[in-house]
Amino acid sequence: MMRLDKLLSDAGVGTRSQVKEYIRKGQVSVNGEICKKPEQKIREETDQICWGGQPVAYARYQYYLLHKPQGVITATEDPREKTVMDLLSGVNTAHLAPVGRLDKDTEGLLLLTNDGKLAHRLLSPKSHVDKVYLVRTARPVSARALAALEQGVDIGDEKPTLPARASLNEAGELLLTIREGRYHQVKRMLQAVGNEVIYLKRLSFGSLKLPEDLEAGKFRALTDEEREKLRHDVS
Repeated sequence: MMRLDKLLSDAGVGTRSQVKEYIRKGQVSVNGEICKKPEQKIREETDQICWGGQPVAYARYQYYLLHKPQGVITATEDPREKTVMDLLSGVNTAHLAPVGRLDKDTEGLLLLTNDGKLAHRLLSPKSHVDKVYLVRTARPVSARALAALEQGVDIGDEKPTLPARASLNEAGELLLTIREGRYHQVKRMLQAVGNEVIYLKRLSFGSLKLPEDLEAGKFRALTDEEREKLRHDVS
């Protein structure tokens, strides 16, 4: 069981202080009865909660897919910079966190959730979750560079990178699949083969793919199927 005000806040109705005000004004009902006690204990699996006459859907865990644009940092808060959390309009982000990070100048798929256990498993080096990037480079990527990337390269860490999958699309852009998440890894890998990244976009994370119709800066909740596939990625 949990407090009514916490349930409403976790469901995205508002902040804890906002939902307390809604409750005190008689805007919230529990099983058809108006409830004015924020501390009222709720059985989240069975009790029927309404706010303003509309049912409140509560889910313990939230999962959002964001098309992160360039110029936004991957952080929960920052006093100077715009963060990915600022893009989640209408969502209670109090307990959400990005799974991994994309650099400020990188765009693409970013998963945000309050499911810490799944996030940890997705990021664990032992899970080897594939991450696919579209990379535009300062110079054409040679066949020799592709072979080196696929074998693993020395980027200055204790160990070389794990073997990647590397290919060129019809436009000559690099499609790079890695299974690690080292600091600035893609940029450092291209530097290791004598090239430079001028544009970077993450296309997929495990089984989760960036929808072609999801514009930069927009987000949506994961479907049930997408959530199950992510869990299967690390099972």
